[in-house]
Amino acid sequence: MSLLLKDKVYTVQSATSKRGVYPLHSYKLGLYRLPIKLEDSYEIDSIVSGFKKVFEMDKFADRIYATYRWKEENLPDPDDSGYKSIDLEVQVEIVTGEVVDMIYQIYPVEKYGDGLWVKDYRKKADANAKMIIDTILRNSVLADKMLEHDVKIKQMSQEQALKTLEEMTPLAQIVPNAKPKPKPAAPQPGQQVAQAEEPETPSGAKPGPIDVDFKSKLKVVETFTAPSSHKIKVFGQRKGNEILGIWGEFVSVDYDICVGDGACIDACPVKVYEWAEFAGNPASDKKPLMAREPDCIFCLACENVCPVQAIKISKKG
Repeated sequence: MSLLLKDKVYTVQSATSKRGVYPLHSYKLGLYRLPIKLEDSYEIDSIVSGFKKVFEMDKFADRIYATYRWKEENLPDPDDSGYKSIDLEVQVEIVTGEVVDMIYQIYPVEKYGDGLWVKDYRKKADANAKMIIDTILRNSVLADKMLEHDVKIKQMSQEQALKTLEEMTPLAQIVPNAKPKPKPAAPQPGQQVAQAEEPETPSGAKPGPIDVDFKSKLKVVETFTAPSSHKIKVFGQRKGNEILGIWGEFVSVDYDICVGDGACIDACPVKVYEWAEFAGNPASDKKPLMAREPDCIFCLACENVCPVQAIKISKKG
């Protein structure tokens, strides 16, 4: 939805916005209206539970609230003279019903304290709010409803509808298992209901950071020979490209966390990494392979730039 902001209104900074009252003045508010129905409590709850690991999720009556928080710093080193930091947030409100409204309000930075030094606050808040909307729309039951709407109403093919959804949500992050599981069938009269829950099948993608104690917890399940002829150890469970485990003994990357952004490849001064294909992995189809692991100089550059904290560098003991 970050490409389709068609309606802009302005609202006063007030709790009345949570009750659907939007006075037409004061601070910026973005409003998206989706032509789909969301009334089933099971589907609504699936959105709340499906994104708890990514955003702070709350639900009140027919409304869902997703909050994203981030930290701004004016200097990279907290010990430098003049260092300042501030915790900021933006919230998206999802109003369910016959149509779905996705609303976000950008409060002035002064609400959070002395933050006038923050650069591009409004731009960052706007981008973060759209990221929330894109992420939820791409990964939740709303995605299926949007695809169904485009196929049925706009007479698109399934492939065209999926491409349209992807174009609408360029800022979406991957969140596995966010869609609801099929509802269990209602038991027949006299039928005993099973109490045990079926264990959830892992998707392979998970939140960071990497478990720094993985060597004491996981076994080496296989070795992978890199193009450089270096044999890379693979720790933990491996299931095709869906679940990959942790690769590398001293330059270690949890491939089930890694989103393949490439920051580590650019940061490494001795070119330890190179791209490798893992088609179908829930987090990313490409991973930084530690093909020249023995060349690592332990500078920690890659570990420090990884946005999802999927890397651990450890010297040979």
